[in-house]
Amino acid sequence: MNVTSTETKGWSREQMAELAARDIPDGSYVNLGIGIPELVAKFVPEGREFIYHTENGLLGMGPAPEPGQEDPELINAGKKAVTAVPGASYFHHGDSFTMIRGGHIDVCVLGAMQISQSGDLANWSTGAPDAIPAVGGAMDLVAGVKTILVISQHTTKTGAAKLVADCNYPLTGKNVVTRVYTDLAIIDITPDGFRLLKLAPGVTFEEVCEKTDAPLLPLIKD
Repeated sequence: MNVTSTETKGWSREQMAELAARDIPDGSYVNLGIGIPELVAKFVPEGREFIYHTENGLLGMGPAPEPGQEDPELINAGKKAVTAVPGASYFHHGDSFTMIRGGHIDVCVLGAMQISQSGDLANWSTGAPDAIPAVGGAMDLVAGVKTILVISQHTTKTGAAKLVADCNYPLTGKNVVTRVYTDLAIIDITPDGFRLLKLAPGVTFEEVCEKTDAPLLPLIKD
């Protein structure tokens, strides 16, 4: 996949996933959240090995199976069909969370409703009275995993910013996010706030600033 193509504006969901995969170190134990983060399992850069973990009890998760090849007993934490790589292991749900809480997972890739400039993450509820809580393992993951990456559309379907000065949704964790991959840009969380790392094809710095509800520091050029 050519993630630098200029034929369309911005990155697709799969391109965001591939960009995130490129930033995961070789040999990492990786947990993938529900949604766009699940696509990261399709992308392992040549010469690297990732060991994908899912909190319902699988270490060695592979990508989604081909249509018609699904095994109903082989699913991820989001209840979607997955495959298992050679050497994969299965274990109790409690043991899976012991891995997470014990600091044995290197990288977690999650989705988001909001990310603050200080790295706070809100990804389980809008806080609305009729909202259905869906914490899942997210709070354990942000507390126990060494590096938290987020993949998300830059704005909501109605155009509201997801990258904000302060989250107004219930928090999953404070000061936990390291880097954000959106359809418009890759943005690092720094002590000074959001900093642009890379622009998507056809997207300008000014456009990203307009769609970010917090100051955005420009790219540092070599």
